[in-house]
Amino acid sequence: MKLFKYNKFAFMAMVSAALISCASDDQPGESQLDYTQPTKTALDKWIATTYLNPFNINVQYKWNQNTVDNSRYLFPPTIDKVKPALEIVEEIWLKSYSTIGGADFVKKIAPREIVLVGGVNLNSVGTRTLGLAEGGQRVTLFETDYIDQSDRANVSEFIHTIQHEYIHILNQNKPFDEKAWAAVTPVGYTADWYNYDIPESNEIGFITSYARSNINEDFAETASMILIFTKAEYEAFLDGIESPFAYQALKTKEALVVKYFKEAFNMDFYALRDEAEKNTTGVINN
Repeated sequence: MKLFKYNKFAFMAMVSAALISCASDDQPGESQLDYTQPTKTALDKWIATTYLNPFNINVQYKWNQNTVDNSRYLFPPTIDKVKPALEIVEEIWLKSYSTIGGADFVKKIAPREIVLVGGVNLNSVGTRTLGLAEGGQRVTLFETDYIDQSDRANVSEFIHTIQHEYIHILNQNKPFDEKAWAAVTPVGYTADWYNYDIPESNEIGFITSYARSNINEDFAETASMILIFTKAEYEAFLDGIESPFAYQALKTKEALVVKYFKEAFNMDFYALRDEAEKNTTGVINN
């Protein structure tokens, strides 16, 4: 009986020692996680001063696979292309709206993040996606590496992206009159808009072929195209329309855009267009 008790206690002591040993072996050592804050570069500080602090807009230019479509061949922007791209956005978009809409306009209604991508976002049908607006919170701008600040057409195409996507954000904040818009060109919308060239689309009342995809894109395209045209360019564009119906449809859509900006935001759309034209010229001549 004593032998049994002795062995039991010996066994318990051995188990206890083994558990203590295992527990000791499992104790975590020094953490392998790096909590060091990355050093802010001059570019990071400029972004904070120009975008983050005054407008609460974060800019992401470093690669983050969670913010892009990984099935596409995309890549981050070249570092020396980031600031020029953001300066164009600042001058033509931010400053134009701040001047005409008021200093706090973009602070109150804006995407909270701008993502820059260096490469071309090519679609399977051969079209390019120049930008994306996600839930009004994030705008992604593609082709940052291909901006040529000396080329007005190139700059206009790039800024068209943010102008277009921002119109969507404004519409999410205050919807436009979809019923009135749909009545202007009740036919012509198509999912295959990319199969039609721009002059053909113009002659049935659409400012671009992409505007034919649906009424929301039509509104955003109409407003953003007027904002990237110079006043003279837009008048020349309208003068070139041969169809009386198309001409009147385009003018009616223009009037609805002007009315929307006035009633929704008490903003003079033509003054905004003039300011954007002036600031675009400033960027090109800089």
